[in-house]
Amino acid sequence: MEIDRSGWRSVVLNVIVPTEKIYKIRNGKKVIQERTLTPGYIMVEAVPEKFTGEMVQTLSAVKDVIHFLGRDKPIPMKDDEVRRLLSKVDTSEESGESLAEPFIIGEEIKVTEGPFQNFVGTIQEVNEEKKKLKVIIKVFGRGTEVELNFMQVEKQS
Repeated sequence: MEIDRSGWRSVVLNVIVPTEKIYKIRNGKKVIQERTLTPGYIMVEAVPEKFTGEMVQTLSAVKDVIHFLGRDKPIPMKDDEVRRLLSKVDTSEESGESLAEPFIIGEEIKVTEGPFQNFVGTIQEVNEEKKKLKVIIKVFGRGTEVELNFMQVEKQS
C-alpha cells in the first residue's frame, strides 16, 4: 500500500477498516457480503507527533474515504471509543454472518421452496440462532403454522 511505498511504516503503525459480514437471500441463495461499520472512515494508528498533513491528504485520497475528523490535524479517538469499535468487530467475527435485513414478527413472506412453495405467510416467531421462522400460511382458508428455514423464504415486496 501507499504507506510502505512512501516509507511511512515507522509513523503509521496500522490502518483498519472495521467491517462485519452480512448475508442476503437472493433467489433462494445465501449471498455473503462485507459491510463497513463506519462508512467513509478508516482508523489509522499512528505516532501523533510524526503524522503530517501530507500523510493525511494521501490517506484521504483512498477510495471511499470521506475525510479525517479534524481534516489536516486529525482528532485522535479516545481509548474507550477504539475499544468499543474494535469489540464490535470482534463480536461480529465471532458470531459469523448476520442477516442484512432481519425478519420481523408480523412481516409477510413468500415461501420459495418446499411443499408450500409460492404460498404467502405471516411471521409469528424468529429463531436467529437456528435460522428458522414459524410462519402462519393459509391453506384451504385455514391458518396453518409451519416452521421454515431462512433459505426457504423471501421478503414480500
